[in-house]
Amino acid sequence: MEFLKDESEEASKILFTGLDGAGKTSIILALQREFSKIALLSPTRGAQRRIFEYLGKDIAEWDLGGQDSYRIAYIKNPDKYFDGTEIAIYVIDILDKDRFAEAISYLIDVIEQFALLEIFPPLFVFFHKFDPALIKSSLNEMNNTLLNLKEKIRTHVDYKKIYFYQTSIYDMSTVINAMSEILLTLYPKSELLQKTVAEFAKKVDSNGAVVIDSNSLIISSFYEDDSAKELMSASTPYFLALNDSFQGREEKPPEGLPEDQMVIQRFGKYFIFKQIPLKKDSPSYYLLLVKNTSVFSQEEFDSFSRLLFEILYR
Repeated sequence: MEFLKDESEEASKILFTGLDGAGKTSIILALQREFSKIALLSPTRGAQRRIFEYLGKDIAEWDLGGQDSYRIAYIKNPDKYFDGTEIAIYVIDILDKDRFAEAISYLIDVIEQFALLEIFPPLFVFFHKFDPALIKSSLNEMNNTLLNLKEKIRTHVDYKKIYFYQTSIYDMSTVINAMSEILLTLYPKSELLQKTVAEFAKKVDSNGAVVIDSNSLIISSFYEDDSAKELMSASTPYFLALNDSFQGREEKPPEGLPEDQMVIQRFGKYFIFKQIPLKKDSPSYYLLLVKNTSVFSQEEFDSFSRLLFEILYR
């Protein structure tokens, strides 16, 4: 199904584009934690669009199928497909070396359409399929590939606001962290959120704290040090998936785990994962804490929830 741009003029437009097979739709499905659908994916037909809420703001997520015939149609109708873009994400399959030149050529085409429309959104290039197995077996080769590809892009692409990420759906932290950082640029209260979470984490004597929304996006975080950041980045997808496994089921979490909270001991730390009740009929938010003990103040949590509500909905 193809969606046209006049469906919602209020939504911020996020554009996913690139060649066919690069992994654009897989990234989107992975953030929705729809992993079972990824194995059954067929090439995206035309422009697919989803509207979702992010921090009280509507986001229009455009997924442009990358087959050659569709790319030609986009270029011929830039006002229909590219106009209004606030953030552009260009996905390149780093395993498909034979198509690097084609990928760069189309990237140039996309940038030319932005110039034609007189819009200059920040452009985030995802070097995708940088999978853990490849890092383990061919790290030096992959790093050289990335360096060469970045150099070619910088040589051929004249665009001031261009940024690079390495992503893989087999290391969901790379996708979550990239998309979280990118979307937070749209939110004017992001610094206030960061300060609020940092103060709360210190009050409850936590090594780290993250607030996550239902789209797997980290809306705010605090890490005591790099070790805490690495530990929590690796653990966030696990707790989201574990929480999903209990949603909509009759069975309850294992004994000792409250329905609205999980407490798990790993790596000598206690991980506390808890849903944050904010507003009825709004997207769910979750808190993940890492502490040296399992002691947790409900009073502090309730106060924190009220502060979040004030920031997000007042």
